[in-house]
Amino acid sequence: MSRTNTATRTPVQLAATVVSAVFLVVGIAGFIPGLTTNYDTLGFAGHHSEAMLFGLFNVSVLHNVVHLAFGVIGLALARTARGAYLFLVIGAVVYLLLWLYGLLIDHDSAANFVPLNTADNWLHLFLALGMAGLGLGLGRSSLPRRA
Repeated sequence: MSRTNTATRTPVQLAATVVSAVFLVVGIAGFIPGLTTNYDTLGFAGHHSEAMLFGLFNVSVLHNVVHLAFGVIGLALARTARGAYLFLVIGAVVYLLLWLYGLLIDHDSAANFVPLNTADNWLHLFLALGMAGLGLGLGRSSLPRRA
């Protein structure tokens, strides 16, 4: 019995799918007491939320919803090589901007609406570099070349 009509995914699509799945897991984990410490202080947004995902990353309802939305968008875009590439590269820019934002704002101010802490800042830098590396490293070979 031979296999026919098997869809193949490019490496960039697989990478975008995995990254998206991680965002979905993190978004869900932010709503689970135990995985999120100080769960009773989970606020909708802002720096007043003292809820900490894995006891390390400051989260809020908005923060968790953004992770879930990012995961869903990534899964939708990962259906094509170009979409996967764009998700990873544009996502890298978004996380680079979040990293810079987290460095520039006072974490105890109203400007910290996401909310962010030092651990979040380092994670955002890591995500920006990782997503850029995956998108640029795997995506270019998957995209059609223009004449």
